Amino acid sequence: METQRTPRREAVTGAAGCLAAVLGALAGLAVWLPHGRRGLSGAFEGERNVDLLWPGLPLLVAGGAVAALAVLAAARGRWRAALVLAATVAALTALGYGLDVLAAPQAVRDCGAAC
Repeated sequence: METQRTPRREAVTGAAGCLAAVLGALAGLAVWLPHGRRGLSGAFEGERNVDLLWPGLPLLVAGGAVAALAVLAAARGRWRAALVLAATVAALTALGYGLDVLAAPQAVRDCGAAC
């Protein structure tokens, strides 16, 4: 049964979706931050590894936003959209594991306990 959509209701739904995506992206950033801080601040002799900004940060931020939107879609009863978004989260997770985005930076792995 289709309910009547008013412009105000659509605006509230859109704002809730945007807020969920932003909060999810911030959660993804919070997951990435401890890993990124280790590599960006320098591990061996102050060496900086800006390669950590790509691909780890975009993957975790996008994954957090998509996961939040999947939860929002499931809460609203939009099961097809929730399923597609959950499959997207699974694909991003597989890509992240494949690229090893949360592994220790190379300098920390090579340096050992001294770092």
